[in-house]
Amino acid sequence: MTTTDKPDAGIRNNSTSLRRALTILLEIGEDPGHNGYSLSDLCRELQMNKSTLLRLIAPLVDTDLVRQNPDTGRYFLGWRTIQLGQRYLEGLDLNTAAHDILEGVMAATSETVHLVITDLPYVVYVDKVDSPRPVRMHSRIGSQQPMHCTAVGKAILAFSNEAVLSGVLELEMVKKTPNTLTTPEALAQDLIAVRERGYAIDDVENEVGLRCVAAPIFDHTGSPVSAISVSGPVARVTRRRVTELGPRVAAAADEISRRLGAPR
Repeated sequence: MTTTDKPDAGIRNNSTSLRRALTILLEIGEDPGHNGYSLSDLCRELQMNKSTLLRLIAPLVDTDLVRQNPDTGRYFLGWRTIQLGQRYLEGLDLNTAAHDILEGVMAATSETVHLVITDLPYVVYVDKVDSPRPVRMHSRIGSQQPMHCTAVGKAILAFSNEAVLSGVLELEMVKKTPNTLTTPEALAQDLIAVRERGYAIDDVENEVGLRCVAAPIFDHTGSPVSAISVSGPVARVTRRRVTELGPRVAAAADEISRRLGAPR
């Protein structure tokens, strides 16, 4: 081995150790019951021997990224992870976090993609990537639409708490097209289907000639605060194509939710 090889080898070794230490941190962060991990738990889950794990976890404890209960010896996330998470959330902007994903969905579908936020009992359009095709939606950023007749609105409602859902169901549901759902019973039934498949469908319910597919976006508290949609004329966004677009939109929404720190 030459002299110039030695630093490279050292860097590789340090990088490997760092990656393995991070897997420990991530494993502790996945603790579903918040009961912590014993040393043997971590060794089993990560397939590491005890001496290696103790060596790698020590710097995490020293920097307060991991905390060890002095009485039980079990490991938990440390207070500094809260600090880092808060710093991340403070610097987070929904449009910035989502825009490249909107562009990717538009490129994959060649249809208009929207991002909305909630303003009960409406949704507000906050970002849009237009379809390159000649027939497209003439929506406007900043405009409002009712939740009961839009795919984005129904996507959010389907995963909202009972108070939010009841508040919307009690309001008058304006009939915007012959397909608009206008009774609490019909909307509640549709929301069950949304929860089961993971995406909502506006089947020409808000605007004649247009069909839309949407999925909810969750924030770091697990609340559905936003939604992403793909919209287009019924000649292109057919009922058959909806089954293709739905999972794609749901996957995009999941990625934005992940960026917002949503629980898995």
